[in-house]
Amino acid sequence: MAQTQMALDSLDFDGTVALATKVAPHVDILEIGTPCIKHNGIKLLEVLRAKFPKNQILVDLKTMDAGFYEAEPFYKAGADICTVLGTADIGTIKGVIDVANKYGKKAQVDLINVADKKARTIEVAKIGAHIIGVHTGLDQQAAGQTPFNDLSMVAGLNLGVDISVAGGVKATTTQQVKDAGATIIVAGAAIYGAKDPAAAAAEITAIAHGGCAKPCGVKKFLPWIIAAVAALVLLSVFNKEPAEAPAEAAPAAEVAPAEAAPAEAAPVEEAK
Repeated sequence: MAQTQMALDSLDFDGTVALATKVAPHVDILEIGTPCIKHNGIKLLEVLRAKFPKNQILVDLKTMDAGFYEAEPFYKAGADICTVLGTADIGTIKGVIDVANKYGKKAQVDLINVADKKARTIEVAKIGAHIIGVHTGLDQQAAGQTPFNDLSMVAGLNLGVDISVAGGVKATTTQQVKDAGATIIVAGAAIYGAKDPAAAAAEITAIAHGGCAKPCGVKKFLPWIIAAVAALVLLSVFNKEPAEAPAEAAPAAEVAPAEAAPAEAAPVEEAK
């Protein structure tokens, strides 16, 4: 099962709270996007934390320096996850990881614009990063880029960390993202741009929360098993010799009542 994350990117404080109210029951994580947190500040986090205690909240700080110092106030205010840029100094990344551990929370390293994503992923996983963010930004999406190649690479490393994927994900691509190894699926415009954001969020989450993305275990072979059993049944029907009809009891021989045979008198020899 993958979790779903809704990106709240509006600059409007009240509009953000209203949208979160609609979608919160249908997603796992509420994300306060970078423009949104910059514009509205920590107060928005406090309001969302109070209103939605059952949801995790990610604050997309995209920290580039002073990792521990910058992230700590947000963890204190109720953030479950804060992000730090993968392009930051390793000391900055470690600072966010350390403060996340201090509060029992998680740090996400965002690979956006990292030149050597493989090397940086291995490096930050070694120092305890909880989540690797495979992120195709809006400007990159406009240029036709997708997150799938990077996702495949990170998932293939098998580092035991969660993998978050953001970048144009919608209902029609959710299964593909999940199959490729994502454990957190981020959707923004696919939800807030929909006529019914709650329904759009519910649809994406239903796919993400579904069973095995690909047939797993015995389920993988179930169609073949069913076909084989059906074939055996048919063969047994056609090859079976017709059962012999039970022998009918021969009608009891009708014994004609014995007629007394007329006794033939022995010829009497005449007396000589």
